[in-house]
Amino acid sequence: MKSHTPLAIIAFTLVIFLYACTHAGAQSVTFSFTNKCPYTVWPGTLTNAGGPALSSTGFTLAAGASSSLSAPATWAGRFWARTQCSTDASGKFVCATADCASGVIECNGAGAIPPASLAEFTLSGDGGKDYYDISLVDGFNLPISITPQGGSGCNSTSCAANVNAVCDASLAVRGADGTVIACKSACLALNQPQYCCTGAYSTAETCPPTQYSMTFKQQCPQAYSYAYDDKSSTFTCPSGGNYLITFCP
Repeated sequence: MKSHTPLAIIAFTLVIFLYACTHAGAQSVTFSFTNKCPYTVWPGTLTNAGGPALSSTGFTLAAGASSSLSAPATWAGRFWARTQCSTDASGKFVCATADCASGVIECNGAGAIPPASLAEFTLSGDGGKDYYDISLVDGFNLPISITPQGGSGCNSTSCAANVNAVCDASLAVRGADGTVIACKSACLALNQPQYCCTGAYSTAETCPPTQYSMTFKQQCPQAYSYAYDDKSSTFTCPSGGNYLITFCP
């Protein structure tokens, strides 16, 4: 006598299969990158300590070009863009701003040398939310934005202004032609506790904004301008969506 699988079991199995297929994408997040700068940039990626590295830690992105990377749904790390890069006489890959000093296009686990505009992410963080921000705590080298894609009620954040144009002379990084190509943070340039929020200035109460960080904040109100600039600079989104990072939005 032949045995027959009950239709209810078949239906249940089909539901489970379809659920698994539908949610397979939730196991990864796509980061898309678009370069709206009138020049080539070289994005870098850095995974937080202990996390899985992405398939690329650095790549070339021509003016007007786009690219994408897939990340685990629990990934945490940062992105930035290097500028004015070339290969020197010894064959070493070097960049004028935000270099990771790996000597090649891939950063291979090295972070950006400040100053650098950063897009920072913690996916599936507290409360099952994604946390993201644009940080100028390590200074500024080019405008950058983050646009959530696919999430519900998620806000974009950007630093679209050219901070280099108003950079204080004591913070300015100049290129070979004398133009300002990046703007240091006061902590990096002056290395004093009141600017670095260290020592006696290590709390939010004792480390208020300074004239330097306020210049960054005036240009880019949504971005972190110094260490304790949390209230207006950290954004959240339900986990499961994707993100677009735009250089020179």
